[in-house]
Amino acid sequence: MLDNNLNEMQQKAVDIVDGPILVLAGAGSGKTKVLTTKVAHLVSAKNIDPHNILAITFTNKAAKEMKERVFKLLGPLAYKIQISTFHSLGLLIIRENYEILDFAKNFTILDSDDTLTIIKKILKEMNLDPQVYNPRMIKNKISSAKNELIDSKAYTRFANSDYEQIILEIFQKYETKIKNNNSLDFDDLLCLPIQLFKKHPEILQSYQERFQYILVDEYQDTNEAQYTLIKMLSAKYKNLCVVGDIDQSIYGFRGANYRNILNFEKDYPNATMIKLEENYRSTANILNVANAIIKNNSQRKEKKLWTKNEEGLKIKYHQAYDEKDEAYYVMSQIKKLIDNGTLKSEIAVLYRTNAQSRNMEEALLRENIPYKVVGSFYFYNRKEIKDLISYLKLIYNEDDDVSLMRVINVPKRQIGPKTIEALAEKAVSQGTSLYKAIDGGKELAFKMLIEDLKRTSADLSLTELVDLILDKTGIRAELIKEKTLEAEVRLENLEEFKSITKNFEENNGIISLEEFLLEISLVADIEEHKNNTDVVTLMTVHSAKGLEFGHVFIIGLEEGLFPHINALDSADDIEEERRLCYVAVTRAKRTLTLVNAKRRMLYGNSTVNPPSRFINEIDRQYLDTDLPEETPKITREDMIDENAIYNVGDKVIHDKYGEGIIVGIGNLLTIAFSHKYGIIKIMKGHKSIRKV
Repeated sequence: MLDNNLNEMQQKAVDIVDGPILVLAGAGSGKTKVLTTKVAHLVSAKNIDPHNILAITFTNKAAKEMKERVFKLLGPLAYKIQISTFHSLGLLIIRENYEILDFAKNFTILDSDDTLTIIKKILKEMNLDPQVYNPRMIKNKISSAKNELIDSKAYTRFANSDYEQIILEIFQKYETKIKNNNSLDFDDLLCLPIQLFKKHPEILQSYQERFQYILVDEYQDTNEAQYTLIKMLSAKYKNLCVVGDIDQSIYGFRGANYRNILNFEKDYPNATMIKLEENYRSTANILNVANAIIKNNSQRKEKKLWTKNEEGLKIKYHQAYDEKDEAYYVMSQIKKLIDNGTLKSEIAVLYRTNAQSRNMEEALLRENIPYKVVGSFYFYNRKEIKDLISYLKLIYNEDDDVSLMRVINVPKRQIGPKTIEALAEKAVSQGTSLYKAIDGGKELAFKMLIEDLKRTSADLSLTELVDLILDKTGIRAELIKEKTLEAEVRLENLEEFKSITKNFEENNGIISLEEFLLEISLVADIEEHKNNTDVVTLMTVHSAKGLEFGHVFIIGLEEGLFPHINALDSADDIEEERRLCYVAVTRAKRTLTLVNAKRRMLYGNSTVNPPSRFINEIDRQYLDTDLPEETPKITREDMIDENAIYNVGDKVIHDKYGEGIIVGIGNLLTIAFSHKYGIIKIMKGHKSIRKV
């Protein structure tokens, strides 16, 4: 039984059978319902052979959901329809033509890790330094090229420098190696069918006859290879129905080309365009805000979301004093929602960068509100953060074997498992720690590095020490050279760690590695938050696409953060940031809260950024901006007296440690307190100390 519960435009999209159709489906407008009903309609109402239908989407999850929905409408006939991802379709075509493509039947598909391993082997064979020719960066370059339908022969025209010539050679060796191994990678699943069709038009024709009706979901996210594959398959009958939303095209960094949907009517001049503008998800006020923001993009097709839902509450806009105040405000609003009976799973906090999760995590942890971080690890549980903390622990306590084992080969120092095993045996036989057992080899260089950091740290603030660790160990240089999105995020997280040290120093006035490590250990334990489904969700906006929540908070709405600083010099990039904001806003069903801060400590730097342009694009009639009276906030200037003068021998009193005597003056004050506390370094001029 077909779903008769369609609105007029949805029904129109389902009823049109022949020719190219562009369905512009706004957020929450029921596009999956339209797609699945249309597939069922082709079979049950138009008697089209299920074998002649191809429905493509991007993720295995989306394909599975589509199959389940079509099965409910058609029963077992649904199994005869090719409903799959682009990559699954590519694999099907390769399997059916492996001999023509010169593969043996038992070819294998390499995953991302396999590809990386092969590139590392090639670097070794070529005696190339992986520090200079980063394997991940090379893997990404090759993948991007292949998705643009550029093989190693075509890549020759981009090899305009000695460095690029080496990349070209690696690319050529990589292609040869995987071919000789009777293997192909994920990118080949898209590229090889296109190569096959170009060389063998008769094979293309057979697939055109087979797939006479083609439906594509999320068309705005297609890259060059996916676009070309669909264009070739649909060229004969042109019964192509694409569904998408230019306003939700947010994956430009992955190679998605939003112009594919913009140019659809140029590619198919007789195309029918249908707009799905009725939204079933959000209140009218939320949609008014979404429309007000996205209308400022020039690269789009005009459409305006509307709803029969209630008008709903106005959108709350709150400007916090700083990032701590921002997190506290959001946490307190979340607490109110939970106290009023809202399920935690109906609440989401969205942000532009992963590093922003930290303050929210700490605020929720302190109030014992369970949460999950989607698309990333908890801040203190991220590999790069655990590595950095292990270095700090080792500087504080050289006998910490666990920390030493974690970082002795981070970044890679050619200290292998056998060396570490031998070192462990030696330590056991000597009854000492691993560190003390080191007396030679590459591991001695590591020990000298730690000794150097220990010596230098005596006159540094914690923030300066973190910077020194990132530089001296080579962690920062390795991530910069990697030139991947993952490396960029890791670097951002490490820089954000400096915000933690800076806040600790300014709030407490002390430069005590011991106290700092104790402090962060209190917020770093997230075990109690695992395996709980009713939790508040923290996620980047990119991770939120396709999801919905009753109550959404978007934080960090400031120029340079959202829109991101990397986008500010490019009109195209600003438009992608605006689409990202539109996606964030349209995740909300009942309430939406927009938050920013007057000043923000991010990546260890305190900045004062104006509110995001996206806030200014919203008509004030849709916003509730009545902010409560602010309590006075303590600034750095309140905590530090830059003009304070000290002398060795001065007696001082500290708020926590009591009486002490200044025994050294450098960048920091060295103060001897009672036997209980010993010698502690304090920031000059901090208000926690005063002369007696």
